[in-house]
Amino acid sequence: MALLVLYTEYNRVWIQDAEHVWKSAEITKDFHLGDNILELLLEDGTEHYYPVDPSNPQLPPLRNPDILVGENDLTALSYLHEPAVLHNLKVRFVESRIIYTYCGIILVAVNPYKQLPIYGDAIIHAYSGQNMGDMDPHIFAVAEEAYKQMARNNKNQSIIVSGESGAGKTVSARYAMRYFAVVSKSGSKTRVEDKVLASNPVTEAIGNAKTIRNDNSSRFGKYTEISFDKRYRIIGANMRTYLLEKSRVVFQADNERNYHIFYQMCSCAHLPEFKNLRLLSADNFQYTSLAGDVTIEGVDDKKGMEETLRTFSLLGLKEDFQSDVFKVLAAILHLGNVEIRHSGDDKSSVPPSDPHLAVFCELLGVNTERLVRWLCHRRIVLVAETVVKPVSKERAVNARDALAKQIYAHLFDCIINRINTALKVPGKQHAFIGVLDIYGFETFDINSFEQFCINYANEKLQQQFNLHVFKLEQEEYMKEDIPWTLIDFYDNQPVIDLIEAKMGILDLLDEECLFPQGTDQSWLQKLYNYLDASPLFEKPRLSNEAFVIQHFADKVEYQCRGFLEKNRDALYEELVEIMRVSKFPFLASFFQGEEQSTVTSKGVKVRPARPGVKPANKQLRTSVGNKFCRSLSLLMETLNATTPHYVRCIKPNDEKLPFEYDSRRVVQQLRACGVLETIRISAESYPSRWTYIEFYSRYSILMSHEEGDLNDKKQTCKNVLQRLIQDSNQYKFGRTKIFFRAGQVAYLEKLRLDRLRGACVTIQKHVRGWSQRRRYLRMREAAIILQQYIRRKKAIRKAVSAETLTALLKKGWAAMVIQRHWRGYRMRQIYQLVRLASITIQAFTRGWMARKQYKKVTNWRIINYSSMMKEHKALVLQKYARAWLVRRRFQTMRRLVLNVQLSYRVQQLRKKIEEQNKENCGLVERFTSLANTHSQTMDRLQGLEVQLEKSNNQKASLEAREKKAKEDAHQTIAQLQREIETLTLEKQNLEKQFAASIKEAKENFDQIKRNLLDEKENETRLKKIAENNIVIQRQDHEKEAGTLKEEIKRLKEERANLHRKLEEGGQVNSDLQEQVIQLTKHVKVIPELRRDLSNLQNQRNDMNRKMKQQSEQARAKMNEIVRQLLGGVVAEQVLLGLTPDDSEKIDEVEDMLGSFESLQKASRILENHQKEQKDSYDTQVEGFKLKMDHLQEENSRLQTLFQEKSNVAENIRQEVSRLSSENSVIPELKLQVSELQRQSHELEIQVIEQKRELAEKTEEITNILQGKIEEERAQRRLFEGKAEELEEIRRDLQDRVEELEEENDHLKRQQLMESEAKRKLRQETSRLTAENMDFEEQLDQKDRLIKKLQYQIKSLEASQKAKSTPSVPKDYLGMLEYKREDEPRLIQNIILDLKPRGVVVSMIPGLPAYVLFMCVRHADYLNDEAKLKSLMNAIIGGVKKVIMSHPKDFELLSFWLSNMYQLLNCLKQYSGEEEFMKQSTPRQKKNCLQKFDLSEHRQILSDLAIHIYHQFITVMEKTLTPAIVPGMLEHESLQGISSMKPTGFRKRSNSIYEESETYTISSIIQQLSVFHLTMMQHGMEQGLIKQAVKQLFFLVCATTLNSIMLRKDMCSCRKGMQIRCNISYLEEWLKEKELQSSNAMDTLKPLSQAAWLLQVSKSTDGDAEEITEKCTELNPVQIVKILNSYTPIDDFEKRVMSSFVRKVHSLLQDREGSTQLMLDTDYRFQVTFPFCPSSQALELLQIPSSLHLDFLTRI
Repeated sequence: MALLVLYTEYNRVWIQDAEHVWKSAEITKDFHLGDNILELLLEDGTEHYYPVDPSNPQLPPLRNPDILVGENDLTALSYLHEPAVLHNLKVRFVESRIIYTYCGIILVAVNPYKQLPIYGDAIIHAYSGQNMGDMDPHIFAVAEEAYKQMARNNKNQSIIVSGESGAGKTVSARYAMRYFAVVSKSGSKTRVEDKVLASNPVTEAIGNAKTIRNDNSSRFGKYTEISFDKRYRIIGANMRTYLLEKSRVVFQADNERNYHIFYQMCSCAHLPEFKNLRLLSADNFQYTSLAGDVTIEGVDDKKGMEETLRTFSLLGLKEDFQSDVFKVLAAILHLGNVEIRHSGDDKSSVPPSDPHLAVFCELLGVNTERLVRWLCHRRIVLVAETVVKPVSKERAVNARDALAKQIYAHLFDCIINRINTALKVPGKQHAFIGVLDIYGFETFDINSFEQFCINYANEKLQQQFNLHVFKLEQEEYMKEDIPWTLIDFYDNQPVIDLIEAKMGILDLLDEECLFPQGTDQSWLQKLYNYLDASPLFEKPRLSNEAFVIQHFADKVEYQCRGFLEKNRDALYEELVEIMRVSKFPFLASFFQGEEQSTVTSKGVKVRPARPGVKPANKQLRTSVGNKFCRSLSLLMETLNATTPHYVRCIKPNDEKLPFEYDSRRVVQQLRACGVLETIRISAESYPSRWTYIEFYSRYSILMSHEEGDLNDKKQTCKNVLQRLIQDSNQYKFGRTKIFFRAGQVAYLEKLRLDRLRGACVTIQKHVRGWSQRRRYLRMREAAIILQQYIRRKKAIRKAVSAETLTALLKKGWAAMVIQRHWRGYRMRQIYQLVRLASITIQAFTRGWMARKQYKKVTNWRIINYSSMMKEHKALVLQKYARAWLVRRRFQTMRRLVLNVQLSYRVQQLRKKIEEQNKENCGLVERFTSLANTHSQTMDRLQGLEVQLEKSNNQKASLEAREKKAKEDAHQTIAQLQREIETLTLEKQNLEKQFAASIKEAKENFDQIKRNLLDEKENETRLKKIAENNIVIQRQDHEKEAGTLKEEIKRLKEERANLHRKLEEGGQVNSDLQEQVIQLTKHVKVIPELRRDLSNLQNQRNDMNRKMKQQSEQARAKMNEIVRQLLGGVVAEQVLLGLTPDDSEKIDEVEDMLGSFESLQKASRILENHQKEQKDSYDTQVEGFKLKMDHLQEENSRLQTLFQEKSNVAENIRQEVSRLSSENSVIPELKLQVSELQRQSHELEIQVIEQKRELAEKTEEITNILQGKIEEERAQRRLFEGKAEELEEIRRDLQDRVEELEEENDHLKRQQLMESEAKRKLRQETSRLTAENMDFEEQLDQKDRLIKKLQYQIKSLEASQKAKSTPSVPKDYLGMLEYKREDEPRLIQNIILDLKPRGVVVSMIPGLPAYVLFMCVRHADYLNDEAKLKSLMNAIIGGVKKVIMSHPKDFELLSFWLSNMYQLLNCLKQYSGEEEFMKQSTPRQKKNCLQKFDLSEHRQILSDLAIHIYHQFITVMEKTLTPAIVPGMLEHESLQGISSMKPTGFRKRSNSIYEESETYTISSIIQQLSVFHLTMMQHGMEQGLIKQAVKQLFFLVCATTLNSIMLRKDMCSCRKGMQIRCNISYLEEWLKEKELQSSNAMDTLKPLSQAAWLLQVSKSTDGDAEEITEKCTELNPVQIVKILNSYTPIDDFEKRVMSSFVRKVHSLLQDREGSTQLMLDTDYRFQVTFPFCPSSQALELLQIPSSLHLDFLTRI
C-alpha cells in the first residue's frame, strides 16, 4: 500500500516553518495522483496550498494519530521523521513535564532547569530489578539495564553521556553513578560507593567553570570505570580525563569564570589555614577577574569550599596533600598578577620588588632571579654558539601564561591520580561499568582548536554508535527469521580519515609544528593544497584564515588562528628546568617526567595508529593533537570491548528557563547527537513491531466472524493482515512479532478508527431511530386524544342544532336508559363483591370465635369423646392436606431451584471449557513455537557439525601446540625441580645448624631450670613446715566432722528404711484401693467377696482385742507426725482432694499422709470432701455415699493392718524427735568449718603469690631464648619465600596449560546446544506436573483440616464424657510437672523439633503455649524461682533460635506468632490482675499464679512477638510483591476492555523471549487466601489477622500507586476501570473472610482515588474543583503527576490540557501534607496485641503422644 492513500481529507501533515521549524496543517481535500497542489488548512484557520510536482510528487510528512503522540519511545511512532520526533518531545516536555524519552537504544534527556522529585532513593528502589520497557524512561532505567546486563552476560558495560554545554551531562552521569552506589552496596567498612560519589565534587571544583551556556560546565571529558567483584558489589573506581581546557586558567570570555576552585579559595582567604597563602578577593586577581563577574547567582563559594574539603577528607587525601594543592593554586593566582613591563626595542622586564612574584617564588620554592630572567629572555641554540635573546612584553606574557597553564594541567592530573589511588581497594575486578561524560558536537560563531578536537571525538563516537545500532538491528532480525537487507546510511569514515589519516589535518598540523618559523597561515595553505580535492573539505569564499569541514551533523567553519600554539602547548625549557629544581617536592615531581618522550599524561603506553614524525625538539616531542588522538583511540578500544548505552542530553533553550521549548535549538541538537540519524535508519527498515498477542488484542475489531472463530491467533493475524494490506512488502511475519514499514500502523489505526466510527454511527442511528419512534408514538397518541375531543365537540355542536333536536332527545332518553341499566349492573356487581367479602369475613370471624370457644371448652375438659374424635379426625385430615400442599409447593420450588442451579452450573462449565480451550490454545502455540525452535535448532546443529569438523581440525592443531607447550613446561618444571632440590639441600643444612643451636639453648635452659628448682625446693620445705600445723588442726576438725557425718549417714539410712517401709505400705494400700474400685465396678462378684471377707473377719477377731487400744494411740500420734512434718506447707483441703490411686504425689510426706488417712478415715474424708467442694464435686460425693454401704465390712478387714502401721508410726515419731535434737548442734559445727575454710583460703593466696613471682622470673629467661629462636626462624622464612617464588612460576606455567584445556572444553560445549531444546520441553512438562502437585497439596490441606476437626470432635466427646461420668475419682489442677534435668527435652520437643504442618492435624491450636504455661504454673505452685526463671529464659531462647534458623518459613512464623500471642494472653489471664480476670470462670480465677509477678517476662514475650510479627509481614510481602503490579495493573481483568498500545524498541528488546509466570488478580487473592488459611489453622487471634491483612493491603496500594506514578502507559481511563474492578475483587474477598472491620479498605483509598482520577472528566473548572475535593488521600505532587501522565488509548478520548493541570495545581497549593511522589512501601502500622481471654480449661487439656512429652506428669 502506498502512502499516497493516506493523504485524504481530515488527515494532518507537517509543513516547514521559519519560526517553529515545523507546523501542523489539516488536509481539506483528498489528494489524487496527478494533482499539482495539496489543499491544507493551518491551525490558525488560514488556507494554504502546498505545491506538488505531478511527475514526482514530494508530499509533506504525515502527522501521527493523537493516540501515538507522547509515547515513551520515539520508535513506537508510525511515521518516523524529524517533525514527529520534535513534536513528541515537545508534548512530553511542555505538557506532561516529562524530561526523559527513549529513541531506540538512546535515552533523550531534556534539561528542565528545575529540581524535580524523581531522583530519591524510593525511585531508585522502584527501578531496581525492573525491565527497561516496563517503567517510564529514566536515567535510572539505563543504569539498571547496564547493571543487569553486566550481571547476566558477564560483560563490561558503558554509559555514554553526551550533549552540548548546559544540557545536563554532568548531572546525568552523577545520577547514574549514584544509582550504582545505592543498588550495589559494597558491604565493607571502607564504603567505596561513598568515595566514588565523593569524587564528583572534587573533579567539578578543579574541572568545571561558569560559561555563557552553563553555570557548571565541565571543561574536560571524563570516563569513570566503576569496578565490581564477583557478587557485583562496588570495589573501586578509576577515572580517565580527556582534553582539559587549560586556556581557561589565563583567559575567560565575557560573563564567564575561571575554574570554581580559585573562587572557593578566595572566598575562604580569611580562614587560618589559608593565611600563609596571602590570598586576596577574586576581584584582585587577574586570572579570576578577566570576565568582570566573579560570582554566580544562587551559588555560595564558601559552602563549595567546605564540600570540597569534606570530599578530600572522605577520599583519604591527607591534609599535607591538600595544603600542597592549595599552595600551587594560590601560586598560579599570584603568577597571574606578576607585572611584565615594556622596556623598549622588543624588550621586557619584571620589577624585582613585585610582591606577587615574591609570594609565587616563596610558595613554590623557586629562584626569583632565574625566574625573572627566563620570563623575559629566551635561549636560542645555534650550530656554533648559544644566544640569549630578550623577548617582547607580549611574548613574555605568553610565557608566563604558558607556565601557569602547564602547572595547572600537571596539578589536575596529579589530583586525578590521587583520586584513582584512593578509589582502589584490594580485590580482583570481575567486571566494570564505565560512565563517559564527554562534550557533544559544538559549533559557534568562532570555532578554534578545542571545537575541532571535540567534533573529532564526536565523529569517532558517532561511527561507533552507527555500528552498534546496525548490530542490534541485525540481531533482532535474525531472532525473528526476517531476511536482513543492507540499509544505506551515512558513513563518517571519510571525515575521520580527513582528520587523522596520513597527510590529514592532524598530520599536517604536527608537521608544521616541527618548524620553528611555522605559522597558522602556512599550515592553512598546506591544507588548501593537499585537501582541496576532498568533497568534505572546503575553503570559505570570504576568508583566507579559515577552513570548513562537513561533519556528520553540520558544516563547521574553523578559524586557523591559534591552532599551532595550542597544539604545541610550548613551554621554554629554561622555565621547565626552574620548576624541576624547585625546593617544593610536590611541584618538582610535576616536571620530572618531561624528559620521557612517549609517555602520555596518564602513564599508559599506546601504540600509535600511524607512524609519527620524529621530533626535533624536547618541547615538541608530543603535541596536544597527538596525545588526544592516542587517548581517543584507547577510549574507543574500551568502548568497543563493552556493551554501550547512550544518553543524549538536550538543552531546550538558551535562557535557562524551566520547561521552555525552543524548537530550533532542539532540532539543531537532535541533528548533531545522532538521534535523527537513528530515526532515519529505523524508518528505512521495519520500525513498527507488534507481537501477535498485541496485534490480536488491538485489531480484533477488524476481523471477520470466521477469522475471529479460529483458535490459532497467529494464523488469524496473518489472515487479517493479508486481507487488509495487499502489498506483502509492507510487513513481515517473524517468529513472535509482526514487522511493519513506516506508516502501516497509522493505516491500520485509520481502518480501526473508521470501523469504530462506523460502529458508532450504527449505534447512534439505531438509538436515534428508537428515540424518534418513541417520540412519534407519543405524538400520535396525543393526536388521537385531541381528535377524540375535537370530534366529540363537533358532534355536540351538530346535535344541538334545531333540525336534529327530536332525534337528539330520543338519543338522550335512550342513553339515559342504557346508563341506568349499566349503572344498575355495575352496582349489583359491586354488591355481590361486598356481600362475598362480608360472608368471608364473617366466616373467618365465626371460625375464630368457635375455635376460641372450643379452646375454652377443652381447657375446662367438658367436651365429650365424640367431639374429640371428630377433632382428631379433622386434625388428621388437615395435617395430610397441609402436608400435601407443602410438599407440592416444595416440589415446585425444588424444581425451580434445580433449574436455576443447572443453568448456573452449565454457564460455569461453559466458562471453564472456554478457559481450558484458551489454555490449550496457548499450550499449542507454545508447543508449535518449541517445535519451530527445535527445527531451527536442528538446522543450526547441522551447521554446527560443519563447524565442529573445522573445530576438530583446529583442536588437532591446538593439541599439537598444547603438546609442545607441555613438553616445554615439563622441561621448565624439571629445571625448577633441580633448583628446588638444590635449595632443599641448603634448607637441610640450615635446619641442622638450627637444631644444633636449639640444642645448645636447651642445655642452657635446663641448667637455669635446675637452679630454679633448687630454690623452689627450699621454699617448699619452708612451706611444708608452715602447713604441718595447719594439717594437724585440720585433721582434728576432720575427725570431728567425720564422726558427725557418720552419725548423719546412719540417720539417713534409717530414714530411708522408714521411707521404704512407708512405700511398701503405700503399695499395699494402693492394691487394696484397686480392689475396692474393682468391687464398685463389679457388683456381681460381691457374694464371693463376702465369703473372703468372712474369713478375714475371723482372723480380725483374733487380733481385735490386742489392736483396739494401740490403734487409737496410733491415730493421735500420726496426727502429731503430720503436723510436725508438714509444718503448714500443704493445705488440708488440697490433701483431701488427692485420691489414693493418683499416679503423681506432691512430696513424700503427702504420700504417707494420704495413704494412712485413706485407710483410717475413709468415710470421714468423703463427708469433709462433700462439705468443702460442694459445687464442683456433687456427683463424686454421691458415688462415695453409694460405696460406703459396700465398704463397711471391707474396712473392718483392713483394721488388721493397723498394728504394723502403728509400730512404724511410733518409730518415725522417735526418729523425728531425735533428729530435731541433733539438728541444733549442726550450726555450731558449720561455723567451725567455715573458719577453717577461711584460714585455708588465706594460705592458698600466699602460695599463689609465690608461684606468680617464680613464673615472672621464668618468663624473662624464656623471652631471651625466644628472641634467638625468632632470628633463626626469620632466616628460615627467607629461604621459604624463595621456594614459594619458584612455586608461583611453576603455577603460572600450569595456568597456561589449563587455559589451553579450557579452549578445548569450549569446543566441546558447542555440542551441547541440541540438548537445550529438549530441556525446554522437559521444563514445560515439569511445570504442568508442578501444577498438579499444587492441586494435590490443596487436597492434602483439606484432608488435614478434616482430620483436625475429627480430632477436636473426639476430644470434645471425651471431655463431655468426663463431665457426665460421676464416678471418676481424678481431679486435675491444670499443671504439668517435670524434672529440672528434663527442661532441655521439653524445649527440644515442644519448640525446636515441632513442625507446624504435622501439628495442625494432630492438636488443637495453641497447644504448645498451653503446655508451656502449665509448666510455668507448676513452677509457681512450688515457689521455685530458679526453676521458673530458667524455664522462661529457655522458652524465649528456644523460640528465638527457631525464628533465627528459619527466617523465611511463613508457616513456622505464623505458628509461633500465634503461640507467643496465646502464651502472652495466658500470662495476663492468670496473673491475678483485676483487668484481666473480668471474663474468667471461677475455676480459672482459682488457678491464678500465686507466688511470682511475671510482668517483666510478659514485656520480653511481647517484644519477641513484635519481632516475629515484623518478620512474618516481611516474608508475606516478599511473596506477594511480584504479583502486585502484574495482577493489579498489567492483567486485564475486564474482558473486552483492552488498553494495548503500540510499543517501542525498549519494550521489544526486554525479556520477550523469556518465559515468566503470569500473575492476575486471582493470583493475589489466592495468595491472600493461603495466608489467611494458614493463620486460621494455627489459631491466630482475629485482631492479629486483621492487622496483618491491613498491612498487606497497604503494600498492594503503595506498590500499585508507585508503579502508576512511574509508568505513563498505565495512566488511562480504561486502566482506571481495571484498577477499580480489581479493588472490588479485594473488597469481596474481605467480605468473604469477614474482615471488613480491619480497615484494610481504608489503606486502598489512595489507589481508589487515583483510579477515579483516571476516569473522571478533566476539562472544566468544575472538574478541577471536584478533583481537589475528592482526591483527599493523594498529595498535590501525585495528582499533578497523574494528570500530566494521562494518556488516551483511542482517538475518542481527550488529552488533559496544560491549562487544566495548572488550574488544579493552583487549587492544591494551600493543601498541607507530604510532597513525596512515592509511597513508602516499607512503612509498618503499629502492631498491638489485644487481650483475648481463653475459654480453654487447662485441667481438661489432653497432650497427644506424638509430642513425646511422656516425661511430663499431670497434677
